[in-house]
Amino acid sequence: MTTASDGMSYNPGGQNVHVVEPGEFMFGLACLDHAHIDGMTTALENAGARLKYIFEPNAEKAQAFQQKFPHASVVENLDTILSDEAIRCVAGAAIPNLRCDLGLKVMAAGKDYFTDKAPFTTLEQLESAREAVRTTGQKYMVYFSERLHNAPTYYAGELCRSGKIGRVLQALVMAPHRLSKGNRPDWFFEKERYGGILTDIGSHQFEQLLHITGASDAAINFSRVENFSNPDKPELEDFGETSMTMDNGASCYCRIDWFTPDAARAWGDGRLFILGTEGYIEVRKHLDIGRPDSVPSVFVVNNDEETETRFEGPQHFPFFGDLVLDMKNRTENAMTQDHAFKAAELSLKAQEIADSARCKTS
Repeated sequence: MTTASDGMSYNPGGQNVHVVEPGEFMFGLACLDHAHIDGMTTALENAGARLKYIFEPNAEKAQAFQQKFPHASVVENLDTILSDEAIRCVAGAAIPNLRCDLGLKVMAAGKDYFTDKAPFTTLEQLESAREAVRTTGQKYMVYFSERLHNAPTYYAGELCRSGKIGRVLQALVMAPHRLSKGNRPDWFFEKERYGGILTDIGSHQFEQLLHITGASDAAINFSRVENFSNPDKPELEDFGETSMTMDNGASCYCRIDWFTPDAARAWGDGRLFILGTEGYIEVRKHLDIGRPDSVPSVFVVNNDEETETRFEGPQHFPFFGDLVLDMKNRTENAMTQDHAFKAAELSLKAQEIADSARCKTS
């Protein structure tokens, strides 16, 4: 497994486990505003899908990306991709507030859409996407990479769903990120465009908490955002937190921040703690401080054993193969549409509550 100094360019690579024959599933890319598109493309190709087209208005950026995937053609307009019947899916990493509009165009053209998180910046966008899914029958899937493209977190989720620690009572996620302020584009610091810290990187955490607890909805008890340490970027939120009670009774909390210190060997020392009726799990997602090899690990203690599972070398990420097969066969094994939209909805509502509270105290 590889890590990057900042989450923006995180691409863990992974094993090649093809679920389709060569050339059987073709996809295109549209809008390369966030570097997550690299990890998204790599993961789809590792599952056997084949990139055919790249559309990006910035020609220099498009050509640079093509060097990583030289078999793909750079096209000058989105319609070239949308009109090609061989294309089954369009993946994109547009500026967050533009992701929904792109998805609506993709679905209207009869293609499935796979977008970087956050999938929306407003609840109105979410409702328009829900309606488009109902009317077109297409998928609006989301790259929640902090579970789907992180082997320890994915594994912990599967343990929880299998009953390894009994019924999940509580889950806590701590998600520090490295700001890398000087490497970020202008839109990253504009609230209307990135949506807020809970809407943006917080969406990962809401997705994890829904999956880990097996819940389908949640009530938000408390939500907060702050700009503690970046007065030169007044619209940036460098800290966010939310407490929720899930609809099955589980208690959940997440903290998101941009305070990863320079000496950290990865962009964020993400941690996940899960308490069940018959045991508990700790996940050290990207590194394990205090150990020279810094291998990500999952620790499990239940009534039968105390174990550590270490994640060394390239990992298999099952979600992407399942997603390709879902798009091919019109199934919902990788992730249901309801789950993807509910994770987005909770992040948007948490952001709305935090924004309202902040306005009252400012």
